[in-house]
Amino acid sequence: MNLANKLSIFRILIIPFFVAFIIYYTPEKDYIRFWALAFFSLAVLSDAADGFVARVKGEKTVLGSIIDPLADKLLLTTCFITLSISDKFPFEYRLPPWLPIAVISRDVILVIGAVIIHMGSGNLQVSPNKLGKVTTFFQMLTIIWVLLKMPYIKILCYITVFFTIISGLTYIANGSRLLNQVVHINKKT
Repeated sequence: MNLANKLSIFRILIIPFFVAFIIYYTPEKDYIRFWALAFFSLAVLSDAADGFVARVKGEKTVLGSIIDPLADKLLLTTCFITLSISDKFPFEYRLPPWLPIAVISRDVILVIGAVIIHMGSGNLQVSPNKLGKVTTFFQMLTIIWVLLKMPYIKILCYITVFFTIISGLTYIANGSRLLNQVVHINKKT
């Protein structure tokens, strides 16, 4: 297993620590929030590092193309759910329920679409587009913003949900084109 894949697995292993810190957070133990921030930041850095290592060292693998986005989705989904249901965070810093619903719905639709395309073509190459990367950036920024208890969290949530929906629609449109190509090719053969 190469370094890039190990970093993705490391990112998955960080998730329970983040959840534990949020569960045990109380306003009286405010320092725990910074531990959650440190572990989330470590996960974000490992995401950047595994992409960098895979490109620079030429360590792109089929496993990496699956495990890297899976690690991102598990991390972000868990963080969004945890930060929206935690009743220990002051209300103004809790994520509104519609944000994790949008993020999770988009990801579920994309996974279902990927499975359908894979079943139809026998091949699927997962590669994020620039809009997807911008979406991931805003999703990660939103979590950091909440953990830092920064102002204007609702505005950032609206921006994040906007990019989440737009990138989801873009992936759906691209997947539909790809699926139509596969169907068209299958009809010819």
